[in-house]
Amino acid sequence: MELIQNATDLSAYLAADEVVDHHHAVVHETAARLAKGAADSYAYARAAFEFVRDTIPHSQDSGDLRVTWRASDVLEQRTGICYAKAHALAALLRAEDIPTAFCYQKFDEVHGLVAVRFNGAWHRQDPRGNKPGVDAQFSLDGERLAFTPDPESNELDYPVLYAEPHPVVLSALKAAPDRPYLWKTLPTAL
Repeated sequence: MELIQNATDLSAYLAADEVVDHHHAVVHETAARLAKGAADSYAYARAAFEFVRDTIPHSQDSGDLRVTWRASDVLEQRTGICYAKAHALAALLRAEDIPTAFCYQKFDEVHGLVAVRFNGAWHRQDPRGNKPGVDAQFSLDGERLAFTPDPESNELDYPVLYAEPHPVVLSALKAAPDRPYLWKTLPTAL
């Protein structure tokens, strides 16, 4: 699948905004801590991915009812669904000048992940969090995502790489007072 940038200027994939608030103190401090142990940007990207995947539980898996959407809130509260975890990872990567895009897959609902740009190419990464049957890994040599769409079941990979979270996703997150409500309103398509 050919990935398609929705913004032509690569700097859009480094930007901070209300969601990807990489200038927030908690994001900045977390990025600085992770960068200390990283030999280069590749090692940092892997460390940031593993940090989000492994230390911030997916709220569905953990039973947490809170809904987070802003990167700093995800890092502070240590909870989030796939979209929120993607927002946190994007903020950590962009804080260290690694271009990061938002991308999505369609299953029963839309699933969120990110793509990082290294060596002139985009590489999708899924920080959702592992559990039995899910083994997402950071990889620049072929995808190791949490899920693989089945086209026969009308599942698919959306090819667009967004500089900002998709508005449909963000609206659902912002409107949800808790995860049970969110589960009823998750987008089923983009």
